[in-house]
Amino acid sequence: MKIKEKGHTLVIKKSEDTITEFIAKVKTQYETLKKHNLIFDLSQEPVLELESLNQFLELVSMQTENKKSLVLVMSSVNYNDFDEELIIVPSVQEAHDIIEMDEIERDLGF
Repeated sequence: MKIKEKGHTLVIKKSEDTITEFIAKVKTQYETLKKHNLIFDLSQEPVLELESLNQFLELVSMQTENKKSLVLVMSSVNYNDFDEELIIVPSVQEAHDIIEMDEIERDLGF
């Protein structure tokens, strides 16, 4: 797992063999990650199945409880096929934009 910090957000790239291993590693290190918004850059991954992506739902819930955002970056995906709790965008820049909008909403009390 490769982590790059940009302000109050961490961009995390997968280096493990499978999504399951990657998510397990993130969960073990979550205490150190939870104070940041998280962007998971999966743009270099082959098309992931719904089952694989649904493994992120627990992390989404944990981030929501901490009043932080979690965004997945995937370049080739049908965004309508996934749970609406998953925020999936095609680029890292769009992920940063989504997080910025989320933070504005939180600051305004939405």
